[in-house]
Amino acid sequence: MTPVELGVAALVLLSGFLSMAAGIGVLRFPDVLTRLHAATKPQVLGLAVVLLAIVLRVPTWGVLSTVVLIMTFQLLTQPMTAHMLGRSAYRSDHVRFDLLIEDDLGRDIAEHDRNQGPAESPGAP
Repeated sequence: MTPVELGVAALVLLSGFLSMAAGIGVLRFPDVLTRLHAATKPQVLGLAVVLLAIVLRVPTWGVLSTVVLIMTFQLLTQPMTAHMLGRSAYRSDHVRFDLLIEDDLGRDIAEHDRNQGPAESPGAP
């Protein structure tokens, strides 16, 4: 085995470990917000590591440009997706409020409702 192949193998193993850690976190953590954190952080890093392994194994411009596009879209969409899932879980009462140290979103929603009245959701009857 060449040093590049050893590096690729190590990166693939690291990526697998990070993905496994994300899966275990999703199963073990108690509420939506901590599960969301476990699902997003190691998953993005695991993807970056395996994409680096792909670039090392097949070092062509086509592969590099594809990997850059994949990682760019992942880095752009993952935080927004996690943010929207967290907000919808909060608003639909799927958050364990006893586990929150500080509830900034609840404070902001209460302040908004005090100033402008409760907002009606588009699907409300």
